[in-house]
This record gives sequence, C-alpha cells and structure tokens, in this order.
Amino acid sequence: MDEKNIKLILAYDGTNYHGWQRQTNGLSIQQVVEEKIAIMTDGPVRLHASGRTDAGVHALGQVCHFPYRGRLTPAEFRRGLNSMLPDDIFILEASSVSPEFHSRYSARSKTYEYRILNTPEADIFLRHYVWHISRPLDIEAISECLSRLIGRRDFSSFQSTGSSVQNATRTMHRAEIQRDPGGILRMIFEADGFLRHMVRNIVGTVVEAGAGKVNPEDFSGILDARDRSLSGVKAPACGLFLVTVTY
Repeated sequence: MDEKNIKLILAYDGTNYHGWQRQTNGLSIQQVVEEKIAIMTDGPVRLHASGRTDAGVHALGQVCHFPYRGRLTPAEFRRGLNSMLPDDIFILEASSVSPEFHSRYSARSKTYEYRILNTPEADIFLRHYVWHISRPLDIEAISECLSRLIGRRDFSSFQSTGSSVQNATRTMHRAEIQRDPGGILRMIFEADGFLRHMVRNIVGTVVEAGAGKVNPEDFSGILDARDRSLSGVKAPACGLFLVTVTY
C-alpha cells in the first residue's frame, strides 16, 4: 500500500500544556495528538508541525502532517481523533496531500495575533487568553511603531536568547493593531517566518510606546540596533495565538 501524507489543521488552548513540542518535563500538544494517532494506526507516529508554540500559547490553525500506510481516510482520522482528544484540542481539517508537502518547509507565511485587555478592571474569564493592562494605551503610537516593522529586516532586537537561528532577517507583511468592543486590542502580525519569542518581544516593546515611554523614532532605533537588551519585556504567553499558516 502506498504511503500517504496526511495533513491536519488543529486548534488548541495551550493553557495546560508545555507548548507544541514534546518535552521531558511536561505534557505537550504534540505528545497528546501523536498518542491518539498511534491508537488509530497501531504504531508510533511522528508529527511535523509548521512550527513550535511555547507553553501557554494558543492556536487557531496550527498545521502538521505525518506519513501513513493504511486504509483509514482523512475524514476517519478527523472523526476518530476528535472522539479521543481532550476538549482543549480539536482537529479542524484532515486531508491527504502530495508527498512533497511539508508543514514547516512548504509554508509561505504565518499569521499571529496578540490580544491585550486594556481596561481598568481584569476579566477573570479571559485571564488565560489576554494580557491585562489597566493603564490606557495610545493606540496611534503603537500603530506607528508597528508600521515601521513592515518589509525585509533584521529582527535581532526582538529575538530571545537560546535560539540556534543564524540569520535573523525576516519579511514582515503585516503588523497592525485593532480595537474591539470591550477594550480588547488585537495586534496582528504576518511574516515569512518568526524568531524565538519575536512577537511577544515586539508586543512588550510597543506597549511601552503606548504608555509613552518610547516614541516611534526610539522604536526604529531599537529595531536598527539589532540588540535585544534595548527592547522591552517579553509579553506573557497567554495572549498569543497562531492564527493561520499560508502555503
């Protein structure tokens, strides 16, 4: 029987997990999904994802794939997995794709969203999905800073230590902020790739601009300096969502 390449698109609440990738010291999304697939295939399976998400980070459209020899259809995988997976992981789509498809290396861009609850009082029902900031933020100042990220640039100033990536140059296609009713701010980022903690470090820096501590010219200087020590704090993981991967 010919080998198939099965592609999954899944959503998950990352609150109770140590990120996407298998860990020796905690439960991961990858581990849980692989274990359920193994039940259906009667053997171990290795999932390849579009990229890692950190502990506490969520996904609305993570993409992964795995090789499979057998008679189960993608629809049967989706139905079977959703019957076994915990309530905080859900398979949105399952399909058979070409052997050349790779969830990570075939991707053209990824879109992340970061959510901030900018209200005087916190909301206990949103605490796992937003960064609550009680002081008012200047949306125009944040928007101006974000606009300066567009294009092909070296994002070393927003890359956390511990990364093995040698080239920090990425192309940012979209970086903008929206305000929803109820005080939720959504920062949306689309790029051809992201560095370790890049979005969270950018958000932590533009929040300082929103608080009047950094002006747009300062922000451009931070970006051009390629020095992580000059940028702001890393925003909490709970507000970050992987929205979609484009191929």
